[in-house]
Amino acid sequence: MVLSELWHLVDTKLSATPSTPDLFNFYVETDAAFDAPGAAETRRANLRAYLGCFESMPDVFVLAEAPGPWGCRFSGVPVTSEAQLIETEFPVDGHPTSLKPKPLGEYTARIYWRVMGEAFPNFLTWNAVPLHPHRIGEPMSIRTPRSTEVKSFLPLLKDMLHIAAPKIVLAMGRTAERALSWAGWSSIYVRHPSQGGARIFERQVRPILARLP
Repeated sequence: MVLSELWHLVDTKLSATPSTPDLFNFYVETDAAFDAPGAAETRRANLRAYLGCFESMPDVFVLAEAPGPWGCRFSGVPVTSEAQLIETEFPVDGHPTSLKPKPLGEYTARIYWRVMGEAFPNFLTWNAVPLHPHRIGEPMSIRTPRSTEVKSFLPLLKDMLHIAAPKIVLAMGRTAERALSWAGWSSIYVRHPSQGGARIFERQVRPILARLP
């Protein structure tokens, strides 16, 4: 039930959203300079496998900002790197999609799962903008999503929240906080672990996780 409802919502929206010169839909398109053959299909399969981990609705919904160029851009799973997907003890199974001989890792993803991992699958992670925002002509860069981009994905976010009906909603960073406010959902702001925020993120999140059943 969880998989079918969430996957239908996500798949419908992602399939209908084309890339732009500075917003890459890595779930439906590939870049031959960086992606292995069939990469988009693999990323969709990885995302579907992630959503399939939930047998019931989790208590916590975590909203991040957008996929970075070394994490979700290649794994297809929010705040997760392709290197993590092939780790034996990682709770989500998946396959790499980059052309790199060694699967890509991401600092933010590593910190996030180190702090959050013990609570899985009692939290669901998503991005306010689930596509990769980058600078024009620099496909492996990252930029802050525009307000218009965040608002274009609000219907999907609202539908996901209504289905999940989480007890706690965490806004990881200010972009996520604004998105949730625009969606009409109250949230708890926590520092994004990137850009020197790892210790603050952990200090803010640990007491919240400790209250979970």
